[in-house]
Amino acid sequence: MKKLANWLISALMVAGFGGALLTAVVPEPVYAADNCNQGFLGFPAWYRGLTDGNCDIASPDSVGGLSNFIWRIVINVVEIFLMLVGYISVGFVIYGGFLLMSGRGNPGDIAEGQKTIRNAIIGLVISIGSVAAINFVVDGILR
Repeated sequence: MKKLANWLISALMVAGFGGALLTAVVPEPVYAADNCNQGFLGFPAWYRGLTDGNCDIASPDSVGGLSNFIWRIVINVVEIFLMLVGYISVGFVIYGGFLLMSGRGNPGDIAEGQKTIRNAIIGLVISIGSVAAINFVVDGILR
């Protein structure tokens, strides 16, 4: 029974990582002249989708009204925070690996490192899935 439970947990983790990876790694076209919406470290600009052809922020009327304008800003900010959570969880995976390497056979330190890595991976999967879900919802609602 324990082997079945371990196999099931392993299969769910593989499916979760694979599904999250496939939904988050969607190729986007790259335009050399599109410097308006570039962010830092992959973060989108808070005004993504609100610029006109001259990299100026467009008026709310040209975007579809004030409510669409505000929702696009809110969704961009939420996506920035979720990506930040993803970066933080990667940092915790690295920290947990450091705890494992420096545990020197101490079962308490090794267990703490494993727990840190497990929790960070769960947070990373949730973060990647959330960013993918937000992008899907934004594409459906704000078009």
